[in-house]
Amino acid sequence: MLRNYLLLAWRVLLRRAFFTAVSLFGIAFTIAMLVLVAAMFDHVLVAGAPEVNQDRTLGLYFAEMEGETMARNGFAGYKLVDTYARNLPGVERVALASAPARLTTYHTGVPEKLYLKRTDDEFWNVMQFHFVEGGPYGRADLERGAFVAVINASTRARLFGADATAVGREFEVDGQRFRVIGVVPDVSFLRVVSFADVWVPHTTAKSDAYRAQLIGDFMGLLLMAPDADPRAIQDEFRSRLARIEFPDPQSFNRISAVPESLLQTVARMLFGARGTDADYGNRLLLALAVATMLFMALPAVNLVNLNISRIMERASEVGVRKAFGASSITLVGQFLIENLVLTLVGSALGVACASLGLWLINRSGVIAYAQLGMNLRVVAWGIAFAVVFGVISGVYPAWRMSRLRPVDALKGVSR
Repeated sequence: MLRNYLLLAWRVLLRRAFFTAVSLFGIAFTIAMLVLVAAMFDHVLVAGAPEVNQDRTLGLYFAEMEGETMARNGFAGYKLVDTYARNLPGVERVALASAPARLTTYHTGVPEKLYLKRTDDEFWNVMQFHFVEGGPYGRADLERGAFVAVINASTRARLFGADATAVGREFEVDGQRFRVIGVVPDVSFLRVVSFADVWVPHTTAKSDAYRAQLIGDFMGLLLMAPDADPRAIQDEFRSRLARIEFPDPQSFNRISAVPESLLQTVARMLFGARGTDADYGNRLLLALAVATMLFMALPAVNLVNLNISRIMERASEVGVRKAFGASSITLVGQFLIENLVLTLVGSALGVACASLGLWLINRSGVIAYAQLGMNLRVVAWGIAFAVVFGVISGVYPAWRMSRLRPVDALKGVSR
């Protein structure tokens, strides 16, 4: 039975090639856009090298201080992480990393822009980089403020040559001279926590004023134990913040920050809920789901109209089948399968277009070191989008067809 439905669906689609082509274009374009967005979200928010521990890492990415007349917000400060986030129950490691700063080097004789990130030694334990040369700096390098650096493969090629050995060689950036001790593969700009061209010890900063900052340029990365409760960690951290003694209470007398996932921080920022304790990650996912449905609505409506036209052209066929005893359920099932076949073919084209789009984005350099691509999760999302799209655009036309009376259908009446 299913085989007959599929063969019939194929013949019906070939019968009106123009309308089929229009439908395929609308479906392919819609699915391609959705898969592109899904691939980007997957790349940013799902664990992957070097952020392989992302599913059990809480981040102190944002903090806000307030007073009676003043307010200040931004990245977490070094003191906020170093003083109040260490030794939290359920946390195995605490790492520090600055936001990447775009600095200039003249090593090759012409100005080259490099993104530099200052970290501690634990950064290399929370992140899992694969070193193609050398290795990371350690606690001893951090304590003595050693001017050593880890660079990525593209920076090695730009400064020393594509096939050159970089370990042991020196370069200058922002007026400071560093010796290369390690080389790692490029990290995509979308991996905001780990991305940089150059990583150096934070103790090489030109000033140590950052050590006293509650709000500054750092991110705190808290690697939880496998059985840890994130809520308990967050509650303990909030209790510590309640005991902060502010140097100038007249200016600032309260601070809000919470260790949470990157998704939760992004959601908090988008919803403008910086000072609340609520988890906005699920709300953001719900908002994205609603936006996805709305994005699919217009092409789905267009496809509904095309399907109704196609079905009404077959009114006499419907009448004959109903006269010979075909049930409404059987006819609805047949037309839904026909629509799903059309949708799946269009979706396959959409996924192929999305793959090409991801490849072009990677090659274009629009996103530095982009490593976007298809994987099983993204393909699964594409299939889910296709099925939902097919059902949405096929249910009403199939129901409309099933309501036809045999006598009217045989006369060509489509009311």
